[in-house]
Amino acid sequence: MKKRLVLLLCALLCVGLLTGCWQAEPPEEESPELLQPSDVPEENSGQSLLPEQLALPYAPDRSLDPVTCPDGMQQVVASLLCEGLFCLGPDFEPQPWLCASYTANEDFTSYAFSLREDVTFSDGSPLTAADVRATLDRARSSERYRARLSGITAVSAGEGAVTVTLSSPNSGLPALLDIPILKAGSESAPVGTGPYLLSQTESGDWLVANQAWWRGTRQPTDRIALVEAADQDTMLYRFTSRDVQFITADLTGTSPISVTGNVSYQDTDTTVFQYIGCNTARQPLDDPAFRRALSIAVNRSRIVSAFLSGHGDAAQFPLSPASPLYPTELERSYSRDDLTAALGQSSYSDGRTLTLLVNSENSFKTSVANYLAESFTSAGITVSVKVLPWEEYTAALAAGNFDLYYGEVRLSADWDLSALLFSGGTLNYGGWSSETTDRLLAAFASTGDRAAAMSTLCRHLQEQAPIIPVCFKSTSVLTQTGVLENLVSTAAEPFYGLTDCTVHLRKK
Repeated sequence: MKKRLVLLLCALLCVGLLTGCWQAEPPEEESPELLQPSDVPEENSGQSLLPEQLALPYAPDRSLDPVTCPDGMQQVVASLLCEGLFCLGPDFEPQPWLCASYTANEDFTSYAFSLREDVTFSDGSPLTAADVRATLDRARSSERYRARLSGITAVSAGEGAVTVTLSSPNSGLPALLDIPILKAGSESAPVGTGPYLLSQTESGDWLVANQAWWRGTRQPTDRIALVEAADQDTMLYRFTSRDVQFITADLTGTSPISVTGNVSYQDTDTTVFQYIGCNTARQPLDDPAFRRALSIAVNRSRIVSAFLSGHGDAAQFPLSPASPLYPTELERSYSRDDLTAALGQSSYSDGRTLTLLVNSENSFKTSVANYLAESFTSAGITVSVKVLPWEEYTAALAAGNFDLYYGEVRLSADWDLSALLFSGGTLNYGGWSSETTDRLLAAFASTGDRAAAMSTLCRHLQEQAPIIPVCFKSTSVLTQTGVLENLVSTAAEPFYGLTDCTVHLRKK
């Protein structure tokens, strides 16, 4: 007992809470220094470090309903119970999962999704269109999915098919439908179609392999123990003491964790976008030549490597470089001559000092903002940083009281940029208004050739630079080294590559 208390105190001294960056009451600022997992000492490797069972942390008093349960490990557990109509791959492209096929009308305002005929829930009952409709209807009014599904006006169920009607065209709708489906009426004890089912016994709570899993492949382990971890401190203690072998983390969040020892991590791409917003109603930011100069002056690769510890991907456009829609051919390499030429074509004068806003709660973002200001100033564009608490920061954005701001937003996987760039968009704090931009956004949403439409849109954004893309953040999967082999994770599906994974356990 004494040894475990010492371990707990050590764990709490070297870890922080796992939290997101955008929240109403951010925690205290943390240092941007991040401890990387250390190498495993030779004498500690081998069978002695392997667990007797694979275990995940979860909160037994909280719901596992994937529509309403909290982010983090509760969602990880739920992802092993339930599956969606589609599954997003590492490139964010939707792969048909519970959906066998689908059709859309000519203007992409109505879709018909046919369900697989061989799918049953873990209790043996068949998957029905009514179950899919019930989940989607609940999701439309949920806090988690309300914004994502706001374009849906109706969901109807037929014989083996579901019809979704939209208020406006969206050719990328399937990418929004990876929402886990559960049997209607099982919200308190979710019954899904996934590889595992929930078993609650006197000996504890378990995920047990679903023997009737429709995919017909063998799960890498028959049982996964669920270990109680009611809060983040307890979860981190469980991981540090090796009671559980798997957690997810935002290592560049408001309060990042730091772990050492026999730990491995795998970064997964996300749709979390960091960018510089421009107040296009103010001089000289009303000049596209000047905004292009700012964009040229951003060393994106250095920001990711030096200030995000490599946990991200540099991006010159507002969609992830992991997506096949990303127009790599349009990227421009940094050139001092190009920067000088762009400044020479602009209306900027050295007497004007620009202010860059950033919120104070995330030390990684404040470090990036300070670096950007130094980079701009050394290029001949005088910029100072103003660090504000979250409430003051968002109030300044809403009022338009800024020149530049360092922002972050989680985009949807259909890459709808309307909130950021459409005239009057909810996140269009810079007041950008362009009939051409509006037309290109609408064209992207209503075409079957999404790659060509996105390329045209990005070329326009590159020239106008209403916002300046910086990067897309990564999230991380942390595991005890040697336990999980060949596991491929995505941000939405930490056990995405479950069937190709091998679980190594200590021999009893």
